Amino acid sequence: MKPNLVLVAVVALGLAILGFGVAGGLFLGRLLPAPAPPTIAATPAIITQIQALSQWVTVKYVFEKVVQLDDVKWYGQNRLLMVAHGVVKAGVDLQRVTAADVTAHAGKLTLSLPKPQLLDVYLDEKRTEVIERSTGILREFDQQLEQDARRQAVDQIRLAARAAGILKDAEERTRLQMSALAQAAGYGEVTIQFR
Repeated sequence: MKPNLVLVAVVALGLAILGFGVAGGLFLGRLLPAPAPPTIAATPAIITQIQALSQWVTVKYVFEKVVQLDDVKWYGQNRLLMVAHGVVKAGVDLQRVTAADVTAHAGKLTLSLPKPQLLDVYLDEKRTEVIERSTGILREFDQQLEQDARRQAVDQIRLAARAAGILKDAEERTRLQMSALAQAAGYGEVTIQFR
């Protein structure tokens, strides 16, 4: 019987010490000042490059893509599920147009333009979000997994835009917009070719 009493006394003492420790921690936590928020240093922004653009964007597609990446090892798995919102812009690079590509005579205008191309493909960071992150018990979460998911999303959105006909739409829009611009400038007949 005495060993049982000793065991009960030790357990009761342990619980009492644990209770006092928790209560003391809560009490001290309220007495100590709250940690200061991080400060952000106001450093100057430096222009590293200025680039002139001669791109005429005529169509923009917006996509939503779910990307799931699983990194499975024998000692555990990392998983990432992301909803990516992508933007693809297509149009014509006007820098490749020369004087030889423009012919104007007696109210007729002929333009020879380069074929439309994808001008920009990117993720809308405000709308792209990771909705699930899971890590195996023996694994650390791999930050590279999120970057890989973003790259994969951009690549898949680029392919989806091509498959959906963005370049054909860009050609049609370029033809319509250039024709309207030329007609507003006084040309009655406008011919647009793509090379």
